[in-house]
Amino acid sequence: MTEEDIKLKYITPAIQKAEWDIVSDVFCEYSFTDGRIIVRGNLTTRGRQKRADYLLFYKKNYPIAIIEAKDNKHEVGAGMQQALDYASILDVPFAFSSNGDGFIEHNRLTGIERELTLDEFPTREELWNNYVENAHITPAQEEIINEPYFFQLGDKTPRYYQRIAINRTVEAIANGQNKILIVMATGTGKTYTAFQIIYRLWKAGKKKKVLFLADRNVLVDQTMTNDFKPFDKVMTKIKGHKLDSSYEIYLALYHQLAGDDGEEPFRQFKPDFFDLIIVDEAHRGSAKEDSRWRKVLKYFDTEDTTQIGLTATPKETKEASNISYFGEPVYTYSLNQGIDDGFLAPYKVVRVGLDKDLEGYRPEIGKLDMYGEEIEDREYSQKDFDKNMIIDARTEAVAKRISQFLKKSDRFAKTIIFCVDIDHAERMRRALGNENSDLVAQNDKYIMRITGDNKEGKAQLDNFIDRESNYPTIVTTSKLLTTGVDVKTCKLIVLDSNINSMTEFKQIIGRGTRLDIEHGKEYFTIMDFRNASRLFADPEFDGDPISIIEIPNDGDMEIPPGEEGEEAGGDDEETTGGLTGTDDDDDRDPPKGRKRYRINDVDVQIVNERVQYYDVGGKLITESLTDYTRKNIRKEYANLDAFLRKWNEEDRKEVIIEALKERGVLLDAVREQEHLQELDEFDLILHFAYDQPPLTKAERVKNVKKRGYIYQYKDIAHDVLEMILEKYKDEGITEIEGTKVLELNEFQKFGSPLKIVKAFGNKKKYLEAIKKLKEEIYLA
Repeated sequence: MTEEDIKLKYITPAIQKAEWDIVSDVFCEYSFTDGRIIVRGNLTTRGRQKRADYLLFYKKNYPIAIIEAKDNKHEVGAGMQQALDYASILDVPFAFSSNGDGFIEHNRLTGIERELTLDEFPTREELWNNYVENAHITPAQEEIINEPYFFQLGDKTPRYYQRIAINRTVEAIANGQNKILIVMATGTGKTYTAFQIIYRLWKAGKKKKVLFLADRNVLVDQTMTNDFKPFDKVMTKIKGHKLDSSYEIYLALYHQLAGDDGEEPFRQFKPDFFDLIIVDEAHRGSAKEDSRWRKVLKYFDTEDTTQIGLTATPKETKEASNISYFGEPVYTYSLNQGIDDGFLAPYKVVRVGLDKDLEGYRPEIGKLDMYGEEIEDREYSQKDFDKNMIIDARTEAVAKRISQFLKKSDRFAKTIIFCVDIDHAERMRRALGNENSDLVAQNDKYIMRITGDNKEGKAQLDNFIDRESNYPTIVTTSKLLTTGVDVKTCKLIVLDSNINSMTEFKQIIGRGTRLDIEHGKEYFTIMDFRNASRLFADPEFDGDPISIIEIPNDGDMEIPPGEEGEEAGGDDEETTGGLTGTDDDDDRDPPKGRKRYRINDVDVQIVNERVQYYDVGGKLITESLTDYTRKNIRKEYANLDAFLRKWNEEDRKEVIIEALKERGVLLDAVREQEHLQELDEFDLILHFAYDQPPLTKAERVKNVKKRGYIYQYKDIAHDVLEMILEKYKDEGITEIEGTKVLELNEFQKFGSPLKIVKAFGNKKKYLEAIKKLKEEIYLA
């Protein structure tokens, strides 16, 4: 019997006999990832989803067991390793393996395995009681744990990693932990996760007064409008210095509570007023021990108050640490996990080398800059450019390369360019405008500068975020857009700033990781002019958060209150204290004792360029597409004989092609790049991996007809096989496998698929005929 037979006839009945509700408690073929998006060239495809044969839920928010099934050619425990792998990912306490003869149960809390008959599969209550006993859960804790998620018809439900983060947090609070850190990559739904945590605790009556702290107006407004909308009637945004104590859910900016004019508005609340405080972007100013924002947390740090930090980039430095304050993360979901699961967009990196960046620039003796200043005689390197030394031709070269890229791909792809400071962002805006004057003439908002000091630019931030709005398309910035701005359609991130902070680098990359397949965003490109992408190779990039040690950098300072200038003036003028709004590490002035020179008579050229792709596990690969294809096929099949043996043994050739796809081998991308549309997958593999002379699909069809195989069949059967051969010639081998091909329009003239199959005798004989046809196609 097949695995499906075993599940239908033995495993499912055994579960039902143990009184599990097959409709509400048991999910079959449960997919919990979307499948990694693989990018090669300009082509993308999805890898396989991770899928459990059975996932059993005690309650909708608590999966309790996984069952992996095998056919009865395998022994009963053959599926245990896969079951344990999935159980670990999904944070499920019990794993089962079965071949239909019985079950092996693995208790992940105790490490003990036992063998069960089909009649001994545990009931829902038996498993839960076993879990409660081994996890040492008290009745009071169980009451909190059992509070369901918020859900209404049409709403999204938590993804598996969000559910784990929510459950672990609720369990930690139930266990009396009052400081909690959650690490989740940008774009994985930290705010939605926070909402569900608040909702469950609030509905359970354990946390009645909640404060959600952020450091930017745009974050607070997005949160209120989107994820926190169900709290509408009990929620308020703190404005000004007068605080209303009649609400239950409060959202606030750090500096509004901390005060910028000597006042400390947060003291209007008693220290024990809030039961729960959630800190968004906890890697920012609140991570610093001497931060004026940290004093807000310390004021409300009472025995009965729970504080939760949310971050994508936990900090652990001499100057700042959210880990020392909140403790080790209760859960971490990394950028690489998000990309490998298919929930985040992968990236390709275009590293551009400019001659002056690589060789340096030294002025001749007595050279004057544009303003008549004599330039100090020394070697100027990449770290000096746009900081101490401005070379206009360099700015123009960068703007030209960005524009060329967009003109070849999509001129309305949302683009963020990270510059050294405000002055650099303004000059880059002008240079880009000159390169794209045709679109600027149509709409002067095509390119804009969005920095902390620019009200006009910041006023367009919502339009830049809006997926339906074309304008602005390209924005230049410095620090303002490094964090918290949700631009789902961002397809290009340009690095033209000297980035040494791992935290800042992660946040910048996070601007592009959100998927938006509906609007054509399946991956994004990072164009790097400053070698910042070297940080991808650092183990700290996606490593254990406790190990992250920042490289000292002026830009990694506590963001001054002026950065929040999004809404300075109007209602927020009082609360922001008349802030000037700058978002730069060194603003407009060069370091003390050194002038900023500007020259416009030095040439700058691009001397090299390298494209790298995201590969399994977060590695960047640089090899050519054909070299990468050859290497990875040979990893799967060491030599030609091994490949041919597998190809001939496998009835469904699609299985082989899908397995290679999981290794990142996209044969369609190779076919497109090398203009070899006339070759099928078999011949592409022979040609590129094993240096064999290929045959075209047309040549293979001609050889089949020459050998006379299809002439063994008469009438409809013969005509069907001839048409299937033509289908293979046009579209390849995977299109003719199985009986689905018979449902296509061109086969309707022969009658229904059932009638066609009967022309061969029966379905079995039809499939045998197709199997033999495929063998004929691939005869040497």
